[in-house]
Amino acid sequence: MFRAPLLAATLALTALPAAAFEIGEMSDAEREAFRAEIRAYLLDNPEVLMEAIGVLEERQAAEQAQGDVALVANHADALFNDGYSYVGGNPDGDITIVEFMDYRCGYCKKAFPEVESLIEADGNIRFIVKEFPILGEQSVVASRFAIATLQVAGPEAYKSVHDAMMQMRGDYNEAALTALAEKAGTDPAPILAAMNSDEVSAVIAENRALAQAMQISGTPTFVLEDQMLRGYVPLQAMTSIVDEVRDAR
Repeated sequence: MFRAPLLAATLALTALPAAAFEIGEMSDAEREAFRAEIRAYLLDNPEVLMEAIGVLEERQAAEQAQGDVALVANHADALFNDGYSYVGGNPDGDITIVEFMDYRCGYCKKAFPEVESLIEADGNIRFIVKEFPILGEQSVVASRFAIATLQVAGPEAYKSVHDAMMQMRGDYNEAALTALAEKAGTDPAPILAAMNSDEVSAVIAENRALAQAMQISGTPTFVLEDQMLRGYVPLQAMTSIVDEVRDAR
């Protein structure tokens, strides 16, 4: 079934040549006959309708991409140099990827090993994580713990905790979080104590405000240089985009 807005737009585009026939000067009967002729033509040639819808979708995608480039440019400092987000991969890499993620997001979990593979295989990617908990209280708990770990114990402990939580399937209760901290080689007590601090709350608030300003409403969302990739992107496609960005320089 066609989406109503696309169908209406396509019909409008299809009807444009009728201007040559002075539609405004037609009688009601002539106008009705003309519409019936268009309808009959489209029913006999539905591929024309599909082609017009494809053109419209391509045009909308191009406009979205142009808008995304402007959004990235307008918020570049907050994206790439906020001073509080985790920076992994190669900190001096020639390509920067930012991921807005949620630990309860199934597609984030699906993307996780592929993003890790991309970063490891490439060796020249700077990777920034934006904690963006949007899937309920457990998401917030997980992000608070991760951010507190980064602030209290540093990036290596954060990386260990982050990776473990991306692979977890259970609840992020105190026992589970304590075990994660201990596995990361750090004392869980100060991290648990810092989870509800103003400093942690500020990071989440800043990330949410940035996401809103950039029209990001779902996870994962990737910012790859000046492009925005909304949703899960398979490893091969992500690798190709990275190559294209480099080749375009």
